[in-house]
Amino acid sequence: MGANISGGGSIDGDATGPPLRPRLDDIPESCAALILARLNPPEICNLARLNRSFRSASLADFIWESKLPSNYKLIVEKVFVEEDRDLMNLKKKDVYARLTKPIPFDGGTKEIWLDKNTGGVCLSMSSKALTITGIDDRRYWNHISTEESSYRTVAYLQQTWWFEVDGELEFQFPAGTYSLFFRLHLGKSSKRLGRRVCNTEHVHGWDIKPVQFQLTTSDGQHVVSRCYLDNPGSWVLYHVGDFIVENSNALTNIKFSSTQIDCTHTKGGLCVDAAFIYPSSARKEVKLCS
Repeated sequence: MGANISGGGSIDGDATGPPLRPRLDDIPESCAALILARLNPPEICNLARLNRSFRSASLADFIWESKLPSNYKLIVEKVFVEEDRDLMNLKKKDVYARLTKPIPFDGGTKEIWLDKNTGGVCLSMSSKALTITGIDDRRYWNHISTEESSYRTVAYLQQTWWFEVDGELEFQFPAGTYSLFFRLHLGKSSKRLGRRVCNTEHVHGWDIKPVQFQLTTSDGQHVVSRCYLDNPGSWVLYHVGDFIVENSNALTNIKFSSTQIDCTHTKGGLCVDAAFIYPSSARKEVKLCS
């Protein structure tokens, strides 16, 4: 009798070996999905490589819909042409992946995308979408081609007494805090024998008085900051200010500017690429203005 009891006592049906411990492969797919739903997108993708159970669970629509912004359907309707709107019929993971790539709209002068890590809405406006004082006078300003901008062109200031760049945007942002930046560059870069070189011969005047940045919103928020432009030869994100969106169902109008209008001296040698709006939670290397 003792032998019979011993032979039937293994829960794994192996009378000679020790009981097998549970493995990750034994986790039900539904449980794996609940685990993944609590992670951010990069973590989900990393765990999806773990085994078949997590890989299958990572495709669940409810996981990726929770990572998409609340207004992602509005984004699709606003920026995709009619034939591309069947994007909504794809798996939510594929929708997320598509929206993390910059999508041009308004004639290619603006772009929108989702931050890969947070799913937050990001926007940019090219120099051609901004109002630049004197842009039509070729003695002062020119549009130059460059591979260093996603728009493949920037506005280059040779010299001026009055520097003013204004922008305005109206968009239905999801609730949250956002940061606005100007991407600027002192000097004109180019390629020579396959190497990047920067011509700074026209750079002057920016160390005499600071540039003033301003931001106002339709609900009364107002931010002013000042900053000297520096770091010739490098693209810099200059932080204009932050704004808060509380109602994700309402349009938010944003007006912003960059000015240096002290006419006691000229200034020049500046490239204006674009204005950027990021969720404040998406950390960026920026030049903070006081």
